[in-house]
Amino acid sequence: MKYVMNRCTDPHWNMAHDEFLLEGLREQVFCLWQNRPSVIIGLNQSPYAEVDLKYLESQGITLARRVTGGGAVYHDLGNLNYSIAGPMAGMEDAYGLMAETLRSLGVNAERSGRNDILVEGRKCSGYAKRLSRDRMMIHGTLMWDVNLETLTRALAVPGSKLQAAGIASVRSRVANLKDYLPRFQDLKAFQAALQEKLAGSSPEVLLTKEQTNSIDQMADNKFRTWEWNFGRSPSATFAASRKFPCGTVQVEYTLRHGVFESLRFGGDFLGNRPAEELAAALIGRKPEQLRGMPVAEYFDGIGPEDLAALF
Repeated sequence: MKYVMNRCTDPHWNMAHDEFLLEGLREQVFCLWQNRPSVIIGLNQSPYAEVDLKYLESQGITLARRVTGGGAVYHDLGNLNYSIAGPMAGMEDAYGLMAETLRSLGVNAERSGRNDILVEGRKCSGYAKRLSRDRMMIHGTLMWDVNLETLTRALAVPGSKLQAAGIASVRSRVANLKDYLPRFQDLKAFQAALQEKLAGSSPEVLLTKEQTNSIDQMADNKFRTWEWNFGRSPSATFAASRKFPCGTVQVEYTLRHGVFESLRFGGDFLGNRPAEELAAALIGRKPEQLRGMPVAEYFDGIGPEDLAALF
């Protein structure tokens, strides 16, 4: 199979690159690539329901939305990603190709459920798909030496499949492939072997300057934007409570397309003005716009950053 080389680790650029493989080429190709630490959410997910956004910000972890469905995944440089795109007529075996290739390298990999690859009952890969006219793309992850503690923290919010399980449970459910392929010294060696198995003697497809410029523009105009990563989020409802010097503040709210659709404060807190005023003023705004509000007028002794901890 022909291949495209991609050495970029920018998650937003790589999401654009994947869409280009699907939309911008005619032949069947594959690509092996990596992201720096990032959480990649599915096309139809809300980051507010799937990701600990405060933890991501504190750790410098990038949030990106991909063009395929499925759940949120954590990427770092201990993870290798793959994309396979081509005409529908030539993609019949694409679903099983990665499990078959892993088996050829010496690991007992098998497809399971709708989109997982397991090794001895533990997940080492998940994949998703997208159709566009007469073409299909399948892309997924291969966990080589992923930081499981960071993975768990990044996804540890309501709606995450991993939150209730905790780190120990996550470790029991997922597998880093390095533990099953000791003959490969590191991920670079594993990637080289995988590349050779998939490509054989097939040539590299070299992208033109015009094509890479198109990917640059798509990354900037779509995949880096707030509107794509947050604004297209479906409705999600949350509740939280925290004790402050002014008393306990409870909040119930719904976010739709990244802005407050409903918001209600409750609790035994003290303030000079009714909190309903603040709630009404925030409807239709982004959660981060709370930082510009006169919070201390509604909650004695606390500021916007304090109240933001509830959202």
